[in-house]
Amino acid sequence: MAHPKVLAFVLAGGKGERLFPLTYFRSKPSVPFGGQYRIVDFVLSNLVNSHIYSIYLLVQYKSQSLIEHIRKNWVLSSVIKDHFVALVPPQMRMGPEWFQGTADAIFQNINLIREQNPELVIVFGADHIYRMDLRQMIDFHLQKNAVVTVAARPVPIEQSSAFGVIITDSEKRITGFQEKPKKPTPMPDDPNRAYASMGNYIFNKDALLEALAKAQRRKQHDFGAHVIPSLVEGGKVFAYDFATNVIPGTNAFEEEGYWRDVGTIPAFYDAHMDMLGETPRFELDNALWPIHRAVSGGPAAKILRGDIRNSIIGEGTVIHKAKIRNSVVRSGVVIENDVTVENSIIMDEVVLRKGCSLKNVIVDKLNVIEEGEKIGFDPEKDRFRCHIDASGIAIIPRSGKLKKAKRL
Repeated sequence: MAHPKVLAFVLAGGKGERLFPLTYFRSKPSVPFGGQYRIVDFVLSNLVNSHIYSIYLLVQYKSQSLIEHIRKNWVLSSVIKDHFVALVPPQMRMGPEWFQGTADAIFQNINLIREQNPELVIVFGADHIYRMDLRQMIDFHLQKNAVVTVAARPVPIEQSSAFGVIITDSEKRITGFQEKPKKPTPMPDDPNRAYASMGNYIFNKDALLEALAKAQRRKQHDFGAHVIPSLVEGGKVFAYDFATNVIPGTNAFEEEGYWRDVGTIPAFYDAHMDMLGETPRFELDNALWPIHRAVSGGPAAKILRGDIRNSIIGEGTVIHKAKIRNSVVRSGVVIENDVTVENSIIMDEVVLRKGCSLKNVIVDKLNVIEEGEKIGFDPEKDRFRCHIDASGIAIIPRSGKLKKAKRL
C-alpha cells in the first residue's frame, strides 16, 4: 500500500522521576541502555527502519545529554530536505509555561505541522524498549479509514489493572477507556486478555489540528485523558493490535510482542536481564531490524584474563582479571585484578579497582569503585554509601563519589 506523507513527533521530555538517580543528570529517554544504546534509540530506530524520516524530537527537562546524543548519532541526510531528526525545546509561544502534557506539547509546535503539511502525524513516546514496524500500523489506519489509531498491547487480564485499558468492538473500533480499572474489560475475542494503551498514536492531520484547538480552549492538555476520548463518539478511532506486528529476523524463542516501559529501576534492571542468555526474551542482534547505536569509535573489548558468563561486554572495555556473571558492562570500562561482578549493570567509563565485588548493582557513568569495596551484600552498609531502590537494587549515581565503608 502506498503511504501518504508522514510527520513524526517523538515526546522525549519526561523527567523520569521513578528512575532516580539515573535521571539526576539527564532525562529518561537519554538514560543509557544495554551495551551501547540509549532508551531513545529504540523509537528512533523503529521510525527510520519504517522509512519515516521526518522526525521532530520534543525535549524539555535536563535535555543537554539527549541533545548531545542526537547531534552526534542521529544526523540524517542533509541533501534531502525532509530527512531529519530535529530537536525542539519548548517554544513557549502561548506563554511562559513549558509543555503541560502530551497534547500541549504538540499544540505548542502546531506551526511545524502546518509548515510540513503531512497527511498523517505520528505521535510516539521515547521511553520504551521494543521493535515495531510502523508501516503496518499505518496500513491498518488507512484500511479502517480511521481518524486516530492507538497502538494497543494485549496483556493478561490479571495484569491489566496497572494500565490504561482500551475497550473495543469486534472491528477494533474504540468505544471507551478505563484508567487502571479494578475490573478491566477484556478483548472482544479473548476473555483472558485486555488491550493496554501504549501511548502511541497516528492522526489524520486535519482531525489532529481541530482536536488540539478544541482541547486548548478547554484547557485540556493530554492525549490519553482528553483528546482521544473526545474523538471516540465519531466512530473513527481504532486500536491497532501490537501483537500482530511482524518484525523480520525475530527468533522463535523471543517473547512475542516484546515491549517494556523501563520507567522504574526494577523494570530497567529486568529489561537488561531479558537481553542475556542463549535464548533471550529480546535479542538485540537483529540485522534485519537493527537498533541503531551510538557511534563511539572505540577499540574492541580487551580481555586479558577472566571468567565471564552470560554477559554483554561493550567496546573499549579492558578486563585484567575478573569474574563476571549475568551482567551488562558498557563501553570504556576498566576492570582490574580479582574483581567480581554479578547480576549488575556497569555503565560507561567506570573503573573497578582491584578486589572489589558488586552484586545486584547499577553503576552509572564515570565512577571509580575503590579497591576492596563490596556493594550489594549488606543493605545496611550500602544505604550510607549509595542509593538503594525499594526493590533492593543499589545504584551509584553518575560521577558520584562512593563513600568508603567503615572498617570494623
